[in-house]
Amino acid sequence: MSGKVHLIGIGGIGVSAIAQYYLENGAEVSGSDLVSSEITDLLEKKGAKLSLGSHKSGNLIDGADLVIYSPAVKEDNPEFKKAKESGLKLLSYPEALGELTKKYFTIAVSGAHGKSTTTSMIAKIMIEAGLDPTVIVGTKLKEFGGSNFRPGKSRYLLIEADEWSASFLNYWPKIIVLTNIEREHLDYYKNLPNILKTFKEYVGHLPEDGALVANEDDENINKIFNFSARGGSALGGQIPISNQFSILKFSKKQREAKDIKKILKVPGEHNVSNALAALSVARLLEVSDRTSFKALSEYKGVWRRFEVFPAALKGKRITVVSDYGHHPTEIGVTLKAAREKFPEKEIWCVFQPHQYQRTFYLFDDFVKVFKEAADGKLADKIIITDVYDVAGREDEKIKKKVNSEKLVEKIGKPEVAYLPREKIKPCLSKNIKSGEVVIIMGAGDIYELTKELLKQKK
Repeated sequence: MSGKVHLIGIGGIGVSAIAQYYLENGAEVSGSDLVSSEITDLLEKKGAKLSLGSHKSGNLIDGADLVIYSPAVKEDNPEFKKAKESGLKLLSYPEALGELTKKYFTIAVSGAHGKSTTTSMIAKIMIEAGLDPTVIVGTKLKEFGGSNFRPGKSRYLLIEADEWSASFLNYWPKIIVLTNIEREHLDYYKNLPNILKTFKEYVGHLPEDGALVANEDDENINKIFNFSARGGSALGGQIPISNQFSILKFSKKQREAKDIKKILKVPGEHNVSNALAALSVARLLEVSDRTSFKALSEYKGVWRRFEVFPAALKGKRITVVSDYGHHPTEIGVTLKAAREKFPEKEIWCVFQPHQYQRTFYLFDDFVKVFKEAADGKLADKIIITDVYDVAGREDEKIKKKVNSEKLVEKIGKPEVAYLPREKIKPCLSKNIKSGEVVIIMGAGDIYELTKELLKQKK
């Protein structure tokens, strides 16, 4: 592949991965973003020419054959406008990735939760089996040198397929994995029926010889496919649907679940489910269970998904857990996993809500999960800080209706308190004794607090 490709919003987790794909395939790659990051540093090392700090028409590379833009980019972006006025081929990130899915035997991992973990588990199994996949995942993997992309030379493309703004409707995979379906991204979908309808349309992209790997334990997946009425075995039984693709179900009730729980290094029942999904895909690809179990036993997790670090705060030893969880369900399973892993430890949870609209639409669910966490002693102390404002995705009217103080007030538990970001570290320094577990949770910039804690002198 030759030519010139320019990417607007190149520092994004998806756009940066596709930038690496084009770099790997011999294209001249340029891009722009408002801020520098570890990801933009990596892209520059790999040969991308970046313009950081602002978006302006002059950033657009001369003679560009293709311009790819982040879904967060608006039409008034000067680079977008210039590309459009110049008649250049202009694709959103999901559209560009969609074109790649047609060229490969594509395996797409989808669902409200567990996409990154399941994708990386499948990647590890496929690599172990010598299948040499190209991988695009929504997080950084140590196995990929801290990258969210792995180049492969085989016919296989493994991707994390996001449902935000129905992005996955651009993809045409041979295998679709459905981890779960839940009320999420309600700023776009508005309600659960719309989410279910869109997922069903997406699954309809499978060809006649394709396969759906679906979580039988998930209530909303069952609403679409009515597994209980179809019958069939939990794993290994392929069920025809409308004489099209086949369905391969997995469930934590099956015998393999106990074996997987014994070997996994990452805690939590949700990760058992993710591993069962990966095992199902491996069987479809005719990978031996021996190879799959070996790969799963060596799986160490991914960036900001229950990452555990030893640390110290003012000379007091603590354990820091960095986690990306930002949906009520993710919060619940993460805190449960933490209590399973650290049954005798005092657990502190520092949570940053992500996006005002999510906080507003799922307000009652957030209240419920934190009340249950406090009552069930999943966390001994919970600090909720200000909502992370997601640029370009907020409704100003909703921002006036919801905030973290209101959330804490509604939770109404003495274990749960509100603190502004700048007061969290002093609070921890003052109150931590020694030996505690501190979970830093959220999809915004709260992970910077993790970095600060890890920089403390032991």
